[in-house]
Amino acid sequence: MSSPARKLIMKTRCNSLCWNPREPMNFTAANEDTNCYSFDARKLNEAKVVHKGHVSAVMDVDYNPTGREFVTGSYDRTVRIFNYNGDHSREIYHTKRMQRVFCVKYTYDGTYLVSGSDDTNLRLWKSKASEQLGVILPRERKKQEYLDAVKARYNHLPEIRRIDKHRHLPKPIYKAGKIRRAMIDAESRKEERRRAHSAPGSRTMQPFRKRRLITEVE
Repeated sequence: MSSPARKLIMKTRCNSLCWNPREPMNFTAANEDTNCYSFDARKLNEAKVVHKGHVSAVMDVDYNPTGREFVTGSYDRTVRIFNYNGDHSREIYHTKRMQRVFCVKYTYDGTYLVSGSDDTNLRLWKSKASEQLGVILPRERKKQEYLDAVKARYNHLPEIRRIDKHRHLPKPIYKAGKIRRAMIDAESRKEERRRAHSAPGSRTMQPFRKRRLITEVE
């Protein structure tokens, strides 16, 4: 086919796109506005999930062969791993020497991922940062399964959830994220005041999943 079957136009540029290998109707796009957007190809009028966390343009995205998570590389010099239905990353990788990340790729067994950055280096990362590699004794496996079960059992507690989700960030990225959150909160307050001082029904609240879309061309 020389022309696309359907075309989706967004407000900002999409740098990369990857289809889910297990759910071939779903795909995720890495966008210039620091977010990733997951879509269902059968319903392009809104995003299924908006994946947030990066503070600069997302340059590349690639799915794990299981289809349950994907990795992103960003201009903010970090590599992040998201669950396919999660709005925030579950893991963040960064080093002092790693510069802007332009490409990421999962290995076919899903154990490792590779990132290519602006400092001319390739880096190999573990898909699960705390996972022990090599031969694991039965006693060690049972202990790890027990610890995972305990974390899953008490993950709803605020203290456990805070420790489990905490990730150290470089100071520039932490400050940029803080400024970005302040800007988003200020825009939300401004929009609430606009609706409060407008005629009833004159201003409608558009969901964030539709906010970055312009039109769909059949």
